[in-house]
Amino acid sequence: MTTLSRCTVGVMGSGTVEHDEYARPVGEALAELGVNLLTGGGGGVMTAVSRAFTSASRTTGICIGIIPCASESERGTAKAGYPNAFVELAIYTHLPYSGQQGTHDLSRNHINVLSCTAVVALPGEDGTAAEVSLAIRYGKPVIVYSPSPQLVRHFPQPATRVGSISELMRFLQPYVTG
Repeated sequence: MTTLSRCTVGVMGSGTVEHDEYARPVGEALAELGVNLLTGGGGGVMTAVSRAFTSASRTTGICIGIIPCASESERGTAKAGYPNAFVELAIYTHLPYSGQQGTHDLSRNHINVLSCTAVVALPGEDGTAAEVSLAIRYGKPVIVYSPSPQLVRHFPQPATRVGSISELMRFLQPYVTG
């Protein structure tokens, strides 16, 4: 049985493409650090990182998913496909917006970012770029991880970019051990 850690690292990324070659090592590394993993609870990177995290050996840390609702008119119903099978604690919201509306007040992205000690952004589209923007706005430590810079070129420039797991771990270390 795993227990809740004091530190939560959010991993944001594509809701459709898993980018498993990037997400898997991140999930495994976070499990090794003993932190909680927080994602948007859906498909793509969210599934891949959650699968890697929950499959790894760990004694602390759980996999948390912040779940959007289906629509403005169906606020009591989770969006189809949410939560993914690896979410251990699903937090259901009344917030339907994402993607290009990722910084709107009705987007769960605010909760995703504000609930984390630090944010890791993997390749994704408009919603991921919005989460990077929100992390910068709210003063959260944020790092963009992609060995392929082309996949994250549209993310806000103030965010630090790294291409290796060792660089990612060095960035996270002060936030997860403090």
